[in-house]
Amino acid sequence: MTPWVRRLLVANVAVFVLTSLYPYFMLLLGFRPVSVLATPWTPLTYMFVHAGLGHIFFNMLSLWIFGARVEERLGGGHFIGLYLVSGLAGAALSLATPTALIVGASGAVFGVQLAFARYWPRERILIWGVFPIEARWLVVLMTLISIQGGRAGSGGVAHWAHLGGYVGAAIYLLVMERLSPARRFKARTTAAVPTLATRVLTDRTRVERWSRIDGSKLHEVNRAELERIRRRIEGEGVGSLTASDREFLDRFSPE
Repeated sequence: MTPWVRRLLVANVAVFVLTSLYPYFMLLLGFRPVSVLATPWTPLTYMFVHAGLGHIFFNMLSLWIFGARVEERLGGGHFIGLYLVSGLAGAALSLATPTALIVGASGAVFGVQLAFARYWPRERILIWGVFPIEARWLVVLMTLISIQGGRAGSGGVAHWAHLGGYVGAAIYLLVMERLSPARRFKARTTAAVPTLATRVLTDRTRVERWSRIDGSKLHEVNRAELERIRRRIEGEGVGSLTASDREFLDRFSPE
């Protein structure tokens, strides 16, 4: 078990015990969109509150199944960032049900599930420990169920929070990958090293331009240097030219 998965499991279980002993805290920590201005902490705290033993069990089971590998892949900082952004996005989409009390880690866990499917799309998951389905198709299936459930207003299930978790995770992963040092390094190196096709095209253009140099108009010293370089191109090819050779040719080439 990875560090942040362990911490999240402990935090969720601790809050579940607290709300079981003191039910008032469920109302205090749960997210009701219509009351968000009066309780601005609830878009964060709601994802640690659960309505029953089965609710927390399946959410924490899903976190345990998907979370460890995602945390190992992303690193602890990005993993907890993904988790929280997914949960907050779940709260944002839950504005579609303004009077409902939204509780549970489902939105955040759905975000982790999306990240798992992003990196291991063909990994087989056993639903209820029996029915196998690839991770990518599980995301598709849950998306369809959540859209249908959200539109139908299925009671007791925060379908919009589930969808929000997927949306938040997708945005987080997109931004993370675009801003990653590895991507920037690859972009710099790719830009710095032109492809073979680009180099060939560039050399052909330059050779054509160099061929238009009129040696008769040059000083005899420069004319001799031009003839030497042309013999080198004929005998060894353009690739044999040194940087100073190319600079010389460019200097006397017609525009």
